[in-house]
Amino acid sequence: MSKKNTSLRIFNIMGYSMITILAVISVIPFLMIISSSVTAERSILRDGYSLIPREFSTQAYEKIFGFPDDVIKAYAITIFNTVAGAVTGLFLTSMTAYVLSRKHFAWRNKFSFFFYFTTLFSGGIVPWYILCVRYLHFKDIPMVAQVAPYLLSVFNILIIKSFIQSIPDAITESAKIDGAGDFRIYIQLIIPLSKPVLASIALFIAIGYWNDWYLSFMFVENSSYYSLQFYLYKILSAAEALARISSLSGNHVGEMPKENVKMAMAVIATGPIILLYPFLQKYFVKGLTIGAVKG
Repeated sequence: MSKKNTSLRIFNIMGYSMITILAVISVIPFLMIISSSVTAERSILRDGYSLIPREFSTQAYEKIFGFPDDVIKAYAITIFNTVAGAVTGLFLTSMTAYVLSRKHFAWRNKFSFFFYFTTLFSGGIVPWYILCVRYLHFKDIPMVAQVAPYLLSVFNILIIKSFIQSIPDAITESAKIDGAGDFRIYIQLIIPLSKPVLASIALFIAIGYWNDWYLSFMFVENSSYYSLQFYLYKILSAAEALARISSLSGNHVGEMPKENVKMAMAVIATGPIILLYPFLQKYFVKGLTIGAVKG
């Protein structure tokens, strides 16, 4: 017994040590990004990146927040896109997955093949752009244009479908005996039992919307509707252009920050989305359906 306890103690020490080392290794890049974002540009160019700022400077943040109203507006647009896209996309995706998982739906195999076929072949970017601009008029409705294209993902549908199929049929059958319809079963039974997969997919969708700049680039012409990522991209492009012009002209009037601006952009763009993980982490578990069937 004592040998087993000793072996278990050694195993735990080795496991916790390995996890601690991996955690520290994972955190170091984030610390370096934060440190570089508050380091002077000339210090980065001279000494490279470091965990501790050699020459502290808030120049990068001053550059980005030079127009605070625009930054706040870009944050608001991105938050709206993320929340609206995640909620609507998760509802449509989970509902589609539920329908495809029902054995009594006669056309479920045909629709499943149709969805799967779209992952193998696509019409291309040009037909998609023509459809969105000429027929759907996305450029006239920028708020819809930054949400609608990413609402459904075949990959997410297949994941949720597989999870719903693992739920015992006795649960839905007992609800049908009590007179519940498919929509009521979906709302009151399937959604509560599918919290782990729904939380994971919601996080994937939210990260996709938060990091998106492509839809703003394609469909948004009014700068008031720029998403945060595209707004930061425009700032970086402007900084690189100014640095290039200054270098070519030989007129080095002031410092043109670029490297620390990139790091500051990473902090601003990734900081808020990281806060989602603690709230959704508790749902990354399995076995919520264990014990659901009784009697």
